[in-house]
Amino acid sequence: MTITAEMVKELRERTGAGMMDCKRALTEAGGNAERAVELLRERGLASAAKKAGRAASEGLVVAYVTPDARVGALVEVNCETDFVARNEEFRGFAENVAKAVAGADPGKPVGEGEAVLSLTLAGSGQTVEEGLTSLIAKLGENMAVRRYARFALAGPGRVESYIHLGGRIGVLVEAAAPSDGAAAGETFRQTLRDVAMQVAAAKPEYVNRVEVPTQVRERELAIYRTLAASEGKPVQIQDRIAQGKLEKFFKEVCLLEQPFIRDPDKTVEAMLKERAKEAGGEIDVRRFVRFERGEGLVKQEDGCCPGPAPTAGQ
Repeated sequence: MTITAEMVKELRERTGAGMMDCKRALTEAGGNAERAVELLRERGLASAAKKAGRAASEGLVVAYVTPDARVGALVEVNCETDFVARNEEFRGFAENVAKAVAGADPGKPVGEGEAVLSLTLAGSGQTVEEGLTSLIAKLGENMAVRRYARFALAGPGRVESYIHLGGRIGVLVEAAAPSDGAAAGETFRQTLRDVAMQVAAAKPEYVNRVEVPTQVRERELAIYRTLAASEGKPVQIQDRIAQGKLEKFFKEVCLLEQPFIRDPDKTVEAMLKERAKEAGGEIDVRRFVRFERGEGLVKQEDGCCPGPAPTAGQ
């Protein structure tokens, strides 16, 4: 009998077991879902089922950058309580997931955790999903690999990471360099670390204003025009006021235009130009990603079931 993806999905929802475990059980049971459930229970792989509905909004954001700084990964792994988040086995698992992501391209630079479940954890021979299932059974909490990011250089440059507040916030930054030698220099490394700290603290959404989508610009301008009109500003200056507010918006959401956190009298862009002289050439920040543990997730309150997370603007 052919085991379909839908059959695997339904069994996974019933038992909380991993996808590959569900597929194997269905294969052995000849497609009989009830027998497959029994097989999973017999093997202790359905032990996560009762936990699957519980909110997992704690956890860790961890990073791994290869020794040559050419590939970096950032992952968020969630659990239910801060107690488990501090557990060394949980931390070790999260770190191994980051290494697995760095070692095998999941397909997109940034994506959902589902995309990495089939990757192999170094040293154990288990997949990420199998390791997660085992850890859930051992530590007794619902857990999930929520999301990942993976940056890999195509030319001279460097990937740098920064973890803040013990895993609450994580940042990955990629920058191009004029040469491999410049990228390996201490000035280049420290500059990227400063940029990563900037992203952690100031929460930019884009590298520069060129990246801001047209629909976002138009939305902001429409809001500012409406606001100017509601404040009774003359019609002939409403557009000028709106454009001024848009400039302020760019300075808030664009990394290069933000005041540099270590010296607010200069922008990040001005800092990069200054450092370029010492680094041996232009430091071109190409992209970044920032994960904050549990953002967008609703924490479960005592006696209440978790509801859908509110949608937040990106």
